[in-house]
Amino acid sequence: MTFWDHLDELRGAIVRILVVTVVASVAAFLFKDELFGVVLAPKSADFVTYRLLARLSAMMGGEMEGFSVQLINTGLAQQFITHMKVAFCAGVICASPYVVYKIFEFVSPALYEKEKKFTYPIVLAGYLLFVVGTLLSYFVIFPLTFRFLGTYQVSGEVENLISLESYISTLLMLCLMMGVMFEIPVVCWLLAKFGIINASWMSAHRRHAFVVVLILSAIITPTSDVFTLMVVALPIVLLYEVSIFVVRKTV
Repeated sequence: MTFWDHLDELRGAIVRILVVTVVASVAAFLFKDELFGVVLAPKSADFVTYRLLARLSAMMGGEMEGFSVQLINTGLAQQFITHMKVAFCAGVICASPYVVYKIFEFVSPALYEKEKKFTYPIVLAGYLLFVVGTLLSYFVIFPLTFRFLGTYQVSGEVENLISLESYISTLLMLCLMMGVMFEIPVVCWLLAKFGIINASWMSAHRRHAFVVVLILSAIITPTSDVFTLMVVALPIVLLYEVSIFVVRKTV
């Protein structure tokens, strides 16, 4: 194929990706109640994470207090803008398997057979790790962060009224950042495959890596409290240890 043929193929792939993403976003926009039923679920005391924590607390002889946090809207068009933004994000998530498939379909003809043997598992592992990181943020990190910060009071005279924009922005940012950070094992494996790092070097620089993790966690944490920082940093530290194990066993 000529350069222009490749360009036509790329343009066709981009057009298909945009069409699928737009269709998925429109569908998400139309199913507003179902969409925001999922998005706003972590603010409810009946959310699955809180129920599990209540059961664990009861098994240990304790009792987990309920909570109630009210969301407010402070802008005239903010709810409609939020609806559009969340619908677009949902559309991108729903279309992401097709997007990954089309990108790989376009790139794969340029790969040698030996390259394809490890490219397929790497692409699949990277996508699955991103999904796991996003789900961990949605079911664990964000609910714990929201419950702690949403109910924290310096005085009983000061009531917490969380804006819808703050809630959505924090949820999306944490989910996106945790999805990206869960790519650490894939990145480390690729660097080791190219001979840039190895398991011994990673183990020797473990303390330096932990400092970097804390710095990155402080950067991606949407709030400035230590609690959220540690909730974000702990999974990343565990991922680094997993990366050392993966590099040692496979490279």
